[in-house]
Amino acid sequence: MTNSWKAIIPIVVAIAIALLPAPDGLAPHAWYFFAIFAGVIVGLMTEPLPGGAVGLIGVSLVTCLAPWVLYAPAELAKPGFKPANAALGWALSGFSNATVWLIFGAFMFALGYEKTGLGRRIALVLVKAMGRRTLMLGYAVMIADTILAPFTPSNTARSGGTIFPVIRNLPALYDSKPNDPSARRIGSYIMWVALATTCVTSSMFLTALAPNLLAVELVNKTAKISLSWTQWFTAFAPIGITLLILVPLLTYWFYPPEVKEGSEVPAWAATELKKMGGFSMREAMLAVVVMLALMLWIFGDKFINATSVALLVISLMLISKVVTWDDVVKNSPAWNTLAWFATLVALADGLNKVGFVKWFAESVASHMSGFTPFTAMVVLVLVFYFTHYLFASVTAHVTALLPVMLAVGSTIPGINMPQFALLLCLTLGIMGVQTPYATGPSPVYYGSGYLPSADYWRLGGIFGLIFIAVFLLIGLPWLAFIT
Repeated sequence: MTNSWKAIIPIVVAIAIALLPAPDGLAPHAWYFFAIFAGVIVGLMTEPLPGGAVGLIGVSLVTCLAPWVLYAPAELAKPGFKPANAALGWALSGFSNATVWLIFGAFMFALGYEKTGLGRRIALVLVKAMGRRTLMLGYAVMIADTILAPFTPSNTARSGGTIFPVIRNLPALYDSKPNDPSARRIGSYIMWVALATTCVTSSMFLTALAPNLLAVELVNKTAKISLSWTQWFTAFAPIGITLLILVPLLTYWFYPPEVKEGSEVPAWAATELKKMGGFSMREAMLAVVVMLALMLWIFGDKFINATSVALLVISLMLISKVVTWDDVVKNSPAWNTLAWFATLVALADGLNKVGFVKWFAESVASHMSGFTPFTAMVVLVLVFYFTHYLFASVTAHVTALLPVMLAVGSTIPGINMPQFALLLCLTLGIMGVQTPYATGPSPVYYGSGYLPSADYWRLGGIFGLIFIAVFLLIGLPWLAFIT
């Protein structure tokens, strides 16, 4: 019954919007397209089906109704124009998008970490070396996530699938139990550090969060601004390094563990490493190819496309048997994300194509005439950041709001668009700290039993404010210097 309601709500939203009269200045076909788009966004939030299926349904519906939702009467009247053929080309355009395939390639890196056990080994080595004191254990968790982040575009896979399975074994060593007052002994501290850390690393690297890559594509389509891996990292590095240093310490102050030190954690990690055995050839090969990818992304962007690098690395992983073709075929999260993002790129492009984004931007800009370019930029970034309280998906947030915010910014005279685009994009990871549903790993840590609801919301509010404050205080002058 719950799933039925999840499926009905997007349909009701789409029909209700379509039945309303089109606002002044907006063509009826653009309003109908927006109705379908809104239904898709709600579907991504309620998730009656996987994201890829929701996107595919939305694109298919637009394709079938193309004469009424995708094209203006003037376009339909052109001699020889065939809306069915044109609509199919539009629907499939996302599957030929280089950024979409870069996302897919990066998911395969994550698969390599999982299959070889390299990610778990890295986490255990750090826990063994730094786990005697609880504060340093927090830094070990932070460093492990940071090492994995550039090659794991799913923070759910990185933090929820690699970091969490390691650290969930640690609280019991100190008799710290979930859903119990003893959770605060050490478990609560570790879980919050892990969650807050992965939100920072998700903003720090372009390839650390799949919606980052979607955002880059939307920026390119909407604002005609290209962002590279190096530009992204350079822009966020001063902010990210500061926040990564602060997260374990701030958590130690705001959510202090009762256990400050002990020998149980390093001993457990040593035992687990012994069970894993020596460093395997597959792990060594994976380490080599991911470093190759990183070097080419940073230094080779003038000679080889980032997506080509990802495809090259996948080929090397297959040749060296780090993963098998069967592993690739069975990696459903990667294929789901491919379909999901390919359809969302097409839908977001369609919103721009029918003129909705331009109309909405002009409507909003008319109410911001008294703002200076700098003030307008800060206000829009804050609105973009805090409206994430309304979203249970960073992808849905990006698809729904990023093109609109960029279009609004482009109507404000004097605004620095490259700087504004970067400011919006770089908040996508850190906004995930705010709520128990804000980003992929959030439900994992919320459901661990170590972060009660009241504590989670309180810490989310505190860290959400700290993150955006540090982001603006460091990011604004830094981006003004480099852009």
